[in-house]
Amino acid sequence: MTSDVLQWIGYIASVIIVISMMMSSIIKFRWINLVGALLFSIYGFLIHAIPVGILNSIIVLVDVYYLAQIYSKKEEFEILEINASSQYLIRFLKFHNEKIQSYCPGFTYQPNENTVSFFILRNMSVAGFFLAHRDNQNELHVELDYVLPEYKDFKNGKYVYFQLKDKFIAAGYKTVIAEGNNHRYFRYLKKLGFRELRPGVFTKDL
Repeated sequence: MTSDVLQWIGYIASVIIVISMMMSSIIKFRWINLVGALLFSIYGFLIHAIPVGILNSIIVLVDVYYLAQIYSKKEEFEILEINASSQYLIRFLKFHNEKIQSYCPGFTYQPNENTVSFFILRNMSVAGFFLAHRDNQNELHVELDYVLPEYKDFKNGKYVYFQLKDKFIAAGYKTVIAEGNNHRYFRYLKKLGFRELRPGVFTKDL
């Protein structure tokens, strides 16, 4: 293997490690860091820098260990319904407004008598906030499905749209409608089983 190729392996590994440090999600951090450390380990052994190879091999094992812990850990989910005028809710939305606007541009909190809202708790920690309203008697129209950055692993969404399915059906809902103008949100919806009804509008039968 030429020295140029070896250098490129080192450069790519360095970039991947830097990218991993920018991840707010611990799962994304672990996966990306694992890839970077694996490349660095290979790079170290190829250039006969044995300490570099061994150190990054250990980092790979550490990442694998923590990923196994994350995926095998049983988490307790529940919802905390909250009054529309709750000061905590208002402060929560204000505190996270910048991220909410990047995820759901133009969002404003305007609750009414048809509003459905609750915090999503994971092991008693607030992991996200769900806000929707009733349309056409049996449609649940999602206004905001916000997940805190450190919990973005689709578990919140699976809990809301799968484990709470019977709760929504019992309340008379048959369909969930979600819309927006954010492609990250669209990917999220598709992974949760939504189908695109028309550009920017997605639906899921309960």
